[in-house]
Amino acid sequence: MRTVVVLLLAFKLCCSDLGPDENDAKLGQVSGFASCCNICPLTSVTQTVGELKEKVANMEEKITFLETRLQSTEKEVLELRSLIGGAPQVAFSAALRDSGSGNTGPFTTVIPLQYKKVFSNTGNCYNPSTGVYIKGRGEIMKLYYLKACVIFLLILLTAGVFTAMVSGMYFFRFSMFNNLAPTPSSVVSLMKNSERLTSVWDTSGTDSNDMGSNAVVIPLKVGDNVYVQLEPNRMVYDDSMNYNTFSGFLLFRM
Repeated sequence: MRTVVVLLLAFKLCCSDLGPDENDAKLGQVSGFASCCNICPLTSVTQTVGELKEKVANMEEKITFLETRLQSTEKEVLELRSLIGGAPQVAFSAALRDSGSGNTGPFTTVIPLQYKKVFSNTGNCYNPSTGVYIKGRGEIMKLYYLKACVIFLLILLTAGVFTAMVSGMYFFRFSMFNNLAPTPSSVVSLMKNSERLTSVWDTSGTDSNDMGSNAVVIPLKVGDNVYVQLEPNRMVYDDSMNYNTFSGFLLFRM
C-alpha cells in the first residue's frame, strides 16, 4: 500500500513539473493509445465476421448444388424402380419337335413352323398350339363342328407365332437344320406380320447335315406377330438334339 502511494505522489510531481503544452501532449498520447486499443479489437472482429459470412455463402451454394443432385438421383432411382418392377417380363424359347425325329415339309405353300417343345414362355406371348381335337358325331354336332373349325383355323394361324403384348424393342433368333444333300433344300424366314425380315438358306449340294441361323432386333407394337416361315417345297429336319429353335425376348419398352 505504501508503495502505491509513493508512486502516485511521484507521478503527480512529474506532471506538475511539466508545462501546460507538454502536459496536454502527454494526455493526448495516452488518449490515442486508449483509442487504438479500443479500435483494433473491433477491426479484427469485423474482419472475422466477414470471412465467416463468405464461408457460409459458399457452404449454402454447395448445399443447394447437393440438393439438386439428390433430387435428380432420387428421380433416376424412381424411374429405374418403375422399369424394373413395372415392366412386363417377356421371353420364350422353343424347339421344333417335342418328341421323335423326322422332316417337316415339303409343302406346296408357305407355312409357319410350329415349335412344339417349349423351353420357356414367360409372359405367354408364344403360342405352341397345334390344333383342336373334336369329339362327337351326328347332325347335332354340326354347329359345334363349325365352331371348332373356326377355332382350329385361328389356332393354325397363330400356332408357332409370337404375339407382342407390349410395345418395345425385341430380340429374335432362329436356327435351321437339314441332313439331306439332294433337293429339296431348306429355306426358312423370320416374319413380322406378313413382312419377311431375314432368312436362312441352304441350297442343294453334295454335302449333308447343313445348319444356319440368323437374328434381328426389331421394334414391335401391341398385336404384332413374329414367326418363322418354311418356304414352299422346302423342308427341315429335327430330332432330340433340337437343331431347329426359335427364341426371343423383350429388351425394353417403348
